[in-house]
Amino acid sequence: MMKSRLSLKNSARAALNSLILTSLLLLLAGCSSSPTVHTYSIENLAQSIQDVSKKEYNLDIKAKLVVDTLWVYMPVEDLLVKSDKPEKYTEKFTIERVESPPEENGDLKFEYMIKTVEEKEKAQEYKYNKSVLEKNNDVWKVLRRVVFSLDRSNTQEPKFYCLLTADIKNGFFMKELFYYLDLKKVSYEYISWGEYQHRVIQDVNVDLRLRGDKDGDYIDYKDITMKEFITEQILHRIKLKFQRPEVGKNADIDKEIIKIIAYTVKTYDFKDFDAVELDNLETKNTIVLNRAALLSKATD
Repeated sequence: MMKSRLSLKNSARAALNSLILTSLLLLLAGCSSSPTVHTYSIENLAQSIQDVSKKEYNLDIKAKLVVDTLWVYMPVEDLLVKSDKPEKYTEKFTIERVESPPEENGDLKFEYMIKTVEEKEKAQEYKYNKSVLEKNNDVWKVLRRVVFSLDRSNTQEPKFYCLLTADIKNGFFMKELFYYLDLKKVSYEYISWGEYQHRVIQDVNVDLRLRGDKDGDYIDYKDITMKEFITEQILHRIKLKFQRPEVGKNADIDKEIIKIIAYTVKTYDFKDFDAVELDNLETKNTIVLNRAALLSKATD
């Protein structure tokens, strides 16, 4: 049973690659301009999202605002289904570990074990359930409406939006986290679809406690800091870089990861760290760069 769940989780991660762009296109299709009437207040934000989702799409979701982070929990069943025509892809790398362990002095730290493997064709056995995907896109439409229709006269709007699509039948969930300015930038074409695809953090995780949990009682709702977002986006970009893959099999893995980190912190003008440490668990190589040295790599 555990092997089956791990296989399902891996298939879900692979399926995310084709899901992201589809979701974005459906989200913004037909939206050539943004609403100009302020409809929603911060005080009633979570309840408004629940009400609109129920009224317009008959979706029973839970929304919760925690300081600057809005959480939306959507319970579904059978998030993934067996594909009748498995999508083929070429594997060049295996990612055995990519994470960011706590750093005592507050700097950025990343550990990874990424191996080059002999190229081989593999099949994506699972795909996203069409009915669940439609519900997911409906919730994104509601979120977009809210982002562009908030009354900001008295307070700051949420900085982060996190949508959790939870398969309460099988016990795993898909997380989608985005920064509010990124959604606005792609809507007004300040950034490309491809860049936005890398900025929206999407991941799938197994949590058997979610089985039967219609209200998201087991979710740790918390305020997400910019540092946490930056860290998660870097991890997300690393996975995309080597899962697709976006580089050739002879790529210098350390150098590619340094470029990812440098680009991300420069993009968001993030300065809440003095140094970054990289531990390559495959080569036993450790690299430490101060902020100035790291940022110089963004233009290499």
